[in-house]
Amino acid sequence: MAAARARVAHLLKQLRLAACQCPTHSYTYSQAPGLSPGKTTDYAFEMAISNIRYGAGVTKEVGMDLQNMGAKNVCLMTDKNLSQLPPVRIVMDSLVKNGINFKVYDNVRVEPTDRSFMEAIEFAKKGAFDAYVAVGGGSTIDTCKAANLYAASPHSDFLDYVSAPVGKGKPVSVPLKPLIAVPTTSGTGSETTGVAIFDYEPLKVKIGIGSRAIKPTLGLIDPLHTLHMPDRVVANSGFDVLCHALESYTALPYHMRSPCPSNPISRPAYQGSNPISDIWAVHALRIVAKYLKRAVRNPDDLEARSSMHLASAFAGIGFGNAGVHLCHGMSYPISGLVKTYKAKDYNVDHPLVPHGLSVVLTSPAVFTFTAQMFPERHLETAEILGADTRTARMADAGPVLADALRKLLLDLDVDDGLAAIGYSKADIPALVKGTLPQERVTKLAPRPQSEEDLSALFEASMKLY
Repeated sequence: MAAARARVAHLLKQLRLAACQCPTHSYTYSQAPGLSPGKTTDYAFEMAISNIRYGAGVTKEVGMDLQNMGAKNVCLMTDKNLSQLPPVRIVMDSLVKNGINFKVYDNVRVEPTDRSFMEAIEFAKKGAFDAYVAVGGGSTIDTCKAANLYAASPHSDFLDYVSAPVGKGKPVSVPLKPLIAVPTTSGTGSETTGVAIFDYEPLKVKIGIGSRAIKPTLGLIDPLHTLHMPDRVVANSGFDVLCHALESYTALPYHMRSPCPSNPISRPAYQGSNPISDIWAVHALRIVAKYLKRAVRNPDDLEARSSMHLASAFAGIGFGNAGVHLCHGMSYPISGLVKTYKAKDYNVDHPLVPHGLSVVLTSPAVFTFTAQMFPERHLETAEILGADTRTARMADAGPVLADALRKLLLDLDVDDGLAAIGYSKADIPALVKGTLPQERVTKLAPRPQSEEDLSALFEASMKLY
């Protein structure tokens, strides 16, 4: 027994010596429970992603997939616009060809609300479906995740699974039905993640449901669908990929996040930056730097649009496990408190700040603020985006990255800050109030922030150029 203990101690010592000792990957804080008395931060991270299939025309395989699963009664979810477009027609043709019985729910709301979620949930409960297919952007895929979850847990209150502090944040322990996601935009990465985002209308804030249990069974990433996207949709979707990559790479490291879960089921989907998510985030950022402008400017550039479609999934793998932080936390009230702004190229009947736009408008201010923590990562990402960092000091990391972001946004004709989409300094208290409940992401920021800090960040984001 003594020899065995000595061997374990020796192996642990060798592991510590072999581990990377940089601030982000250092294992100083990441010993297993019991080895570190009074431990409060986590010591492990978990990678969970959907199965992914990529290829031009791969959508037509969906009927065979459902047949292979033994599905008999399928819910096909989409929105009114997409229901008339090729991606949905291709899916329906495949279901018919393979003898799959299905019902269509096409009432998904772009930027869903608690009410629109509940309407979809009611449809799912009545349908008694044994599988789901979601065809669309993040709004559709997230709505379908919620419908699948609550149909599988019919006696749960809606707030049971919604993230704290708005909801109860209960862990999901019920088995869900298979869900196949067919993304038609290149931004959310929702086909890879266990997160569903919606506007909670009583508080006028966006909030989410986060659990590995709700991630799709399979994501069918078909680059042909990207050819149907208007240029503003491509740009705003791409900004979401950009911020997913930047935020997950600069998030609080997983071993500095608290509390340490007492049971693995309680470990959140968003765990903090980690060595595996880092790889996907950086790779996604390199693709964005190379292809986003091309994808926006030329709808026939299949290489660029295909690459952005993959980048969305890559960033999804990264942030779906690491999480995002302030750009996203601050974006939710920007979307939720929209007044009259209607984004170009979005065919909707309500005021709308597209998610990717609401996220990216604060990015120069946010990364200037966070750069004092892990400045080397901020400089590294600035260099990937085209900045000359050869003479930059660590103290310059924030402004250098902010300038690189502003240049990209200016090149792509992005609105000049929050003022250009209808906000003023008088709105800042409400925007701060809407950010405060977003603890599942704001607490992953590498630098803690006060209400005064948030006010200053919103003020700095009123004008970009």
